[in-house]
Amino acid sequence: MRVAPEIVLTEDERAELMKLTSSRLTSVRLSQRARIVLLAAEGMQNLQIAEHLSVGRIQVARWRGRYAEMRLAGIERDLPRGAPPKKVELAQLVELTTQSKPEAATHWSSRKMAAKLGVHATTISRHWKAAGLKPHIVRGFKVSRDPKFVEKLEDIVGLYMAPPEHALVLCCDEKSQVQALDRTQPGLPLKKGRAATMTHDYKRNGTTTLFAALNVLDGQVIGQCQQRHTHAEWLKFLKKIDRETPKDKTLHLIADNYATHKHPVVQEWLAKHPRFVMHFTPTSASWLNMVERFFRDITTERLRRGVFTSVPELITAIDQYIAHHNTDPKPFIWTKSARDILQKVIRANSRLSSKQNAALH
Repeated sequence: MRVAPEIVLTEDERAELMKLTSSRLTSVRLSQRARIVLLAAEGMQNLQIAEHLSVGRIQVARWRGRYAEMRLAGIERDLPRGAPPKKVELAQLVELTTQSKPEAATHWSSRKMAAKLGVHATTISRHWKAAGLKPHIVRGFKVSRDPKFVEKLEDIVGLYMAPPEHALVLCCDEKSQVQALDRTQPGLPLKKGRAATMTHDYKRNGTTTLFAALNVLDGQVIGQCQQRHTHAEWLKFLKKIDRETPKDKTLHLIADNYATHKHPVVQEWLAKHPRFVMHFTPTSASWLNMVERFFRDITTERLRRGVFTSVPELITAIDQYIAHHNTDPKPFIWTKSARDILQKVIRANSRLSSKQNAALH
């Protein structure tokens, strides 16, 4: 026959339990448990206590036993329910994320990793965030193999950080094949509770090429749209730059290593206009040309979600964007020194070399 554990209280314990039963700040549950313990200390059996307090006998036995085992701490809080949460070893998670791939997939998702480790997806996301891991993101890169990379890097960064006096530094490039895209159906505008809509398919209405020269000093842009991007169009753009810049200024033009920019006809024209000084970016290093930032802005702000029924309409939109930009231009400030960039390139080359050597072996 099972016998209920005997409860013997000290004066301090009895006073504490009495305080819990009389205080208005005590929760109903804790007050009831304190009464159970006090009645048990008076020698009452579980069934008698249950009838006296109008509760279940099993409930009385539970709190009587917990108080006998852990005293006041045993009745203050409920024991956790269910199985204990499964913990994830951070080192194991990082190793799996960085050194392995899921079956028939290129990268881990939080749900795939959660299924493998038997935990919830939010647990994986929390640990990934703490470790700075983002498996869903991949960033493109290209390390330049130009044999004159260092020389060209120092030349261009020097123009950015210490431009020559009585001269203008212009970053020049062309954004080719800008498409005049029209949607197959009209979209719905943005409204409360609903995003703007746009069909996934489109109609092509022709293309244009945007030539742009960004003034490093103040952010002003000289732009011109042309049908093609051969040496003839590049030469026409150089003449436009010549017309729209002060005649007494030397012009340092930064351009990529494109054959059009070095055509013999262009070279002949540049020889007749000595105020034009060309600086070419290294191969596979167009990120050195700050006009690419302007191309990014016009793409995201005006072109990508634009609807154009013809090429002239597209050209008008580009010209309007450039005119609006030039009303309050903001120059891009170059902050990285040539030494910092070179150290980063050296680290990238060493990593690539180690990867290639590992693949060969």
